[in-house]
Amino acid sequence: MMSAPLLTPPTNDQRVVYAGLSWQQFKLVQAGFAESPGVRLGYYNTTIEILMPGRDHEMFSRLIGFLIGLFCLENAIEFEPTGSMTQEKEGEVSAQADESYCFGASKPIPDLAIEVVFTSGGMGKLQRYQALGVPEVWFWEDGVFSLHRLRSDGYEAIDRSEISELATLDMALLSRCVLLAQTSRLEAANEFRKGLLSKLGNDL
Repeated sequence: MMSAPLLTPPTNDQRVVYAGLSWQQFKLVQAGFAESPGVRLGYYNTTIEILMPGRDHEMFSRLIGFLIGLFCLENAIEFEPTGSMTQEKEGEVSAQADESYCFGASKPIPDLAIEVVFTSGGMGKLQRYQALGVPEVWFWEDGVFSLHRLRSDGYEAIDRSEISELATLDMALLSRCVLLAQTSRLEAANEFRKGLLSKLGNDL
């Protein structure tokens, strides 16, 4: 008889936060979820966050990843999609983005982390990424992207990506096509390609 999965994916996001815990305690919690794919774990400033993404959360994450991958392929950009890989600084911080990317070459810390926000605590994650030194972080919330670039004194909100490979990415087009992809991935891909070609023609 096939055993039941350890955790059943929730319909909506489920988020639990525990404060006042050590790094060693976090590592024990992390080990306990080792056989539970899909669960996101974070640790910073003695606080553990456990997030079980819901269906919509995962859907938007994959749609964003799909379109960014399409943009890179259409523009002959070398990229490494590192997904929700664990990013850690031993004894201090651990984070798992919904999507993450290295551009040009593989790196220990990705160039870009993307978070889909359906529960509270989204912007607070910037502290974790700052401790890790992630150059750029994007949040997708309520159908809109907000972009943040790491400066010497913390993250600054920006309108357009400062990653050179993504400098021509139209964020309004990306947002529109992520929403469109909810009903038709094919239509969204065609609309996205059309927008990319139109921009290319305008730049010539």
